Amino acid sequence: MRELEGKTAIVTGAASGIGLGMARTFAREGMAVVLCDIRGDRLDAALAEVRGLGKAIAVTTDVSDRASVRAAGEAAVRQFGALHVACNNAGITIHGRSVAELTPQEWEWNVGVNFYGVVHGLEVFLPLIQHAGEGHIVNTASIAGFQIGGHRRSGSYGAMKFAVVALSESIAHDLKDSPIGVSVLAPAAVKTRIYSSGENRPARFGGPYEEPGNDPFQSELDTGLEPDVVGERVVRAIRNREFYVFTHMHTRDWLLARHQRIIAAFDECEKWIAERSTVIPAGRSEGRNP
Repeated sequence: MRELEGKTAIVTGAASGIGLGMARTFAREGMAVVLCDIRGDRLDAALAEVRGLGKAIAVTTDVSDRASVRAAGEAAVRQFGALHVACNNAGITIHGRSVAELTPQEWEWNVGVNFYGVVHGLEVFLPLIQHAGEGHIVNTASIAGFQIGGHRRSGSYGAMKFAVVALSESIAHDLKDSPIGVSVLAPAAVKTRIYSSGENRPARFGGPYEEPGNDPFQSELDTGLEPDVVGERVVRAIRNREFYVFTHMHTRDWLLARHQRIIAAFDECEKWIAERSTVIPAGRSEGRNP
């Protein structure tokens, strides 16, 4: 979709960070924007910013709740008549702990926001975009959806972001011959509040909690990419119908190292097959599958 002016975008997790950066960028492009976030109090300030750039509304939304996401989609169409771009961006992280240490309730929160938040967005927003005739879906994963950052001990976050990448690849395949594009956004460090996710945890998942002070990884985010720069990268991806959307060149080396380990594992598999081929079990003839 090359022309964005006059179109409508909905962005989840839009009260701060990448979501707000995308919302501001879309508004500068002449789009109407629907800002969604679980924190209604923070949405007020975000909405004021985006309205200073163009047309916008805000809808308090819990992406882990299908009905809440549906209400946001209905509000978008009711206010602006159609929906063209959907950014399933809301996310949380539980870090500093092994995946083996998480409680069932923490897993439910993690899966509910990071995975089902995207699933609900696809369920609700895709039919609206299809009704509009053309558009684009942007699912925010992370570089953690391609490479687990083990030193952060945020494996539960990475597991869901891997799932978002796979989900995005699947829906992109399904829509490849349609006028609807799909992108999966995979940034590294960006100036966001994601390490303060605990303050947004709903009561049904245990309620808000305070993150440890002096988080050693917060400094990475504090010096990270500006959210509006990520917004500009997303606009380029929408216009060019890019699927994988990376923002930090140094992460290429991380993925090269990962894929080299995978190729090395295939080398070991090849050796194993060669070794087995020298011994034919009794009762089996050569050439049959094991």
